[in-house]
Amino acid sequence: MQIFVADHPLITHKLSVLRNKHTPQPTFKQLIEEIMTLLAYEATRDVRVTEITIETPVATTTGVELTRPTPLVVPILRAGLGMLEGMIRLVPTAEVGFLGMVRDEETLEPTTYAERLPKDLSGRQCFVLDPMLATGGSLAAAVEFLFERGADDVTAICVLGTPQGVETLERVVGDRRVRLVLGALDEGLNEQAFIVPGLGDAGDRLYGTPH
Repeated sequence: MQIFVADHPLITHKLSVLRNKHTPQPTFKQLIEEIMTLLAYEATRDVRVTEITIETPVATTTGVELTRPTPLVVPILRAGLGMLEGMIRLVPTAEVGFLGMVRDEETLEPTTYAERLPKDLSGRQCFVLDPMLATGGSLAAAVEFLFERGADDVTAICVLGTPQGVETLERVVGDRRVRLVLGALDEGLNEQAFIVPGLGDAGDRLYGTPH
C-alpha cells in the first residue's frame, strides 16, 4: 500500500481552521471541500488516461483523456458526502457511487447498511472518500467491498488519519493496489476512538446533527 501525507502550507493552514472548535458549520463545510480538491490533485496522479489526437487553432497535436469507464468516486455516508463536491470539481466526468457504513460504538466494528454501486467493478479505478481514518475499520471494509465487486485499483482519501488506522488498512488490503492520501497523520486515538488532536466528529460538524 502506498501512503501519501500532504505537506503543503495551504492544506496545513486550512486544517488549522478546520480543527478549531469555534469554526462555524458553513466555514467547516467549505474548508472540507477545499482541502478535498487539494488532496484530489495528488490522489489522481495515476488516474488512467488514453492518448488522443486534437486540433488546436494552430496545429494538430497529441493529448490525453480519461480512460473509459471513467473513475468511480465513492463517498462513505454520511461524512464522506462533505468531500464529494471537492472531488467532482476536479474530475467532473467521474461516476459516483455510495456506501453507507456505520460503526458500533461498543465493539467499533463497521457494518454496511446501504450501497449504490455498479454490480461489476472489473477494471475500475475507485476513489473512496472518508474524512477520518480513525480505527481504520470502516475504510478497510469499504475498500474490501470494492475489491469484492471486481475493482483492481483503489485510492482512499482522508482529511485526517492515525497510525492505528493506517496499520489496519495495510493489514486488510495486503499486496493489492491501494493508495492512501491523507491531509495529515495525527497522534492517535483516545478512549472513545476519536482522533487526537483531530477535529471532533466530522459528520456532526458538517451537518449539525448527531449521527
